[in-house]
Amino acid sequence: MHPSYQKLLPYVSDIKYLNHSSTAAILVIQNDQIILEHYEGFHSNEDSNPIGRHSMFNIASARKSYLALAIGYALYEKKIHSLDDCVSKYLRNYNQQIFQGMTIRHLVTHSHGLDERDDESIYREFAAGESWAYRGINIRIITELFKYLYGYDFTQLLKERVFMPLGFTSTEWSTEESEALVKVIDDPEQKATFQLYPYDDGMGSNLHTTAKEFALWGNLHLNMGRHDGIQVVPEEVIRICTSIQSLQYDDGRLPANGLFWYVQDETKERSEIGERVPKGSYQILGNTGPLLLVVPESQLVVVRMYNKRYNYGGKNYLHYLREFSNRASDAFAIPTCSKMHRL
Repeated sequence: MHPSYQKLLPYVSDIKYLNHSSTAAILVIQNDQIILEHYEGFHSNEDSNPIGRHSMFNIASARKSYLALAIGYALYEKKIHSLDDCVSKYLRNYNQQIFQGMTIRHLVTHSHGLDERDDESIYREFAAGESWAYRGINIRIITELFKYLYGYDFTQLLKERVFMPLGFTSTEWSTEESEALVKVIDDPEQKATFQLYPYDDGMGSNLHTTAKEFALWGNLHLNMGRHDGIQVVPEEVIRICTSIQSLQYDDGRLPANGLFWYVQDETKERSEIGERVPKGSYQILGNTGPLLLVVPESQLVVVRMYNKRYNYGGKNYLHYLREFSNRASDAFAIPTCSKMHRL
């Protein structure tokens, strides 16, 4: 085994143990080839099936990258004129005073300033574009926006235009229990549970996929929409999703985003991407442990999977996310001389 792999695998296992996950997986694609695939543990924290390449993990908020692609299509196909269109131009079923001045760009870059109370009433934390806060309400609004624009759920577009051409058979918004699904641990003292939702409309946090298909999703982005030599997704759609779309903030600590993706530019204190990861890389994360890192400079896609809600580290969780992306980027970096030779 390559020395770099030997350093990374124990680290992934250690975090699995420290965070009380019952499983861990890591899969790495470089230059369109799987160069590392590792599984350990079980589908649950009780007696259950061992993890393997057919195990489908709940990827929680990493599902935002799938919604992002659908919005990229809406922009490419001129269903949306511009990211700077006000949301109120399309959706009028919300309090227009609260929505005043808020654009689609604000929603997809976490700068919208909205939050919800327990009774689901919406309030404004800060003026749109003034700051950055990671909340869930923007996902619901963008999901509704897509359905308004197309007349059907964004999940249908992805199934027909992306998943089928890619040959995906294990990526789905799961509505029923299955042996293939990995359960999610909320409390290590309690039994893990299936994280489902009654519908596959994209509103729920029920997107499940295998480590391999998650990595192939990342590789599709790395290759600007191409898969096995075929242009599955228009190149411009990928460019929209993975280029920096966020505005400049007064607070220099705030991260840069594409359409939901964290994008590496200058190192930002509140970004989840490590300072050693090359510029132009991008990453998506879920609070059940899935992480997808794409490093174009190294033609690299790295997937890490767990099944424990809330990433390890408590309030210091960003440190461990950055540490992982740094280690992964270092482990598979292409030497400078090799990059020059390829040119």
